[in-house]
Amino acid sequence: MPDPVRAAAVRAVIIIALTLTQVVVALLCTLAGSWLAMPMALSSIGSTMVATWAVLDIWITRQAWRQRDGVVSMPSSAARRRPMGRQ
Repeated sequence: MPDPVRAAAVRAVIIIALTLTQVVVALLCTLAGSWLAMPMALSSIGSTMVATWAVLDIWITRQAWRQRDGVVSMPSSAARRRPMGRQ
């Protein structure tokens, strides 16, 4: 995995972990009847949007890297040599 794609993936994993933690805290606040439940729920919605963008960022970074740096061209098993008579 190229470095920019790996960095985007690490960012996404950290953001998703923080979002899941925030959702659990919002759920626990709701169950406890705390005043913090509503602000936590609203910020969880915003964090979910950011986490969605972070996951899309992996795909976008991967596509941009492929366009800029290309794919290493190697013959696959489907690529066959032409017979000596037909060239």
